Amino acid sequence: MTPHPSAAPLKVLTLRLDTETMVLPAEIVREILDLVPIAEVPNAPVLVGGLINVRGRVVPLADLRVAFDMPRPLPDQDTRIVVIEIELDGEPTVVGLLADKVYEITEIGSDAIEETPRVGMRWRPEFVRGIAKRDGGFLIIPDVNRILETQGAGSAPDTAQEERLAS
Repeated sequence: MTPHPSAAPLKVLTLRLDTETMVLPAEIVREILDLVPIAEVPNAPVLVGGLINVRGRVVPLADLRVAFDMPRPLPDQDTRIVVIEIELDGEPTVVGLLADKVYEITEIGSDAIEETPRVGMRWRPEFVRGIAKRDGGFLIIPDVNRILETQGAGSAPDTAQEERLAS
């Protein structure tokens, strides 16, 4: 993900997963929620093992810490759910993402974003779109689409199940 040097800055939401600061493109973020009740789905992939109710709509809940082999502590007062809308399998899909903390919406200059190194990464490089430098630290830009597609989260629950959970 190397943008053209004259490209406009990328507007992002900054959040924390474990000890890492990650960013999501602001245009995919629909809302940020306090923790809500989570319905666990038996035999679901660990990455998307739950469903939440967002304004009467059943939404799968993903924990990106699973994809990055990070510890999964119990939720605390800073835990949030970032509701995003992305395209999976050619369809607009709403997904909730657990975040240990949500910080702010900010901009990253295109010149601060670099390709993901293929060596020296502790995560699967195909799950990282790029790394941005800011204030002496690094911001990880996860490839949410690829993570959800490869971890089996692209399939939506069936309509009958949605109706039962929404009521």
